[in-house]
Amino acid sequence: MNRRDLMTWPLSAMALSMLPLPAMEAGNRPARERRSVACALDGETLRLSLVRQPAAGPVVLYVHGATFPCDLSAGWRMDGVSWLDHLQAQGFDAWGLDFAGYGHSERPSAFRADRDSAPPWGDYRMGAAQIAAAIAAIRRERPRAPIHLLAHSWGTLPARQAAIEHPDAVAKLVLFGPVSTREGSPGDEAKPAWTLISAADQRPRQRSGLPADAATPVSSQELERWCQAYLDSDEGSATRSPPSVRVPNGPVADVERLWVGQALVDNARVRQPTLIVRGEWDHVTTDADAARLYAELSGAAERREVKISGGNHWLHLQPRRSALWSTTTAFLRD
Repeated sequence: MNRRDLMTWPLSAMALSMLPLPAMEAGNRPARERRSVACALDGETLRLSLVRQPAAGPVVLYVHGATFPCDLSAGWRMDGVSWLDHLQAQGFDAWGLDFAGYGHSERPSAFRADRDSAPPWGDYRMGAAQIAAAIAAIRRERPRAPIHLLAHSWGTLPARQAAIEHPDAVAKLVLFGPVSTREGSPGDEAKPAWTLISAADQRPRQRSGLPADAATPVSSQELERWCQAYLDSDEGSATRSPPSVRVPNGPVADVERLWVGQALVDNARVRQPTLIVRGEWDHVTTDADAARLYAELSGAAERREVKISGGNHWLHLQPRRSALWSTTTAFLRD
């Protein structure tokens, strides 16, 4: 299927995937199972958090981006419903991974040292190793189920690398708001091992890339609810001024390398059917970025590229997320 060629999607699959989920009362929300898996990283073994909302169908494993974990992205419930809820309701066995240093996963020893004492921690190769560990754990529970990777932002880098390194373990690849190479000039400033992200850093990202006259996609109350949950994802945030979340700096360093022309992943080696999907105002994945990545994915069994109106890089946390969900589900069903 060619770029934006949606007319050939099976009508039954598209109709099913577009059925909205009703808002859920707290007592009726699907239960989430949590478990952990060990992963050797940079000379230490860390416990990674996996969340699951089980169903009998194919597995979908969500991996997050550079600054916030699964619970704040695919697991975030707006109007009582999350992307994981939607996937489960569509019959997918929905899983989410927190990379080391985020959410419910263990923090690396680098977090206990001065941030300038080590290079950026947690790059895309470390991320790919963690995805591989998650897939192995899922495979033990679902030995015959297809496993699809659904990744956002920086998480699309380790997802692509994992798909290359484990071609028989990954069935399909969804790249939501992916990062890709750009031409630019390298900076001189060395990046520390970790960094701190505050609510003030995150709030503007609901508007990044939007036209000046466009309304903020979510209410201030919803944004503040998310920001408080974000700060709560790091038990040490309240001890800092301002309150802030400590995150690995490897992802930001990876993106900076990409944006000065360094190709970190050999995209031509991706063999799985791949969907690129993004919001129309996504400043991280521009039209040029998406076109370049689409061309680089020349070895994929199938390529699709879809741009969804009315959203930016945080499309999954905005009202138009329903279109993102239906686009993704239709691709995975096809």
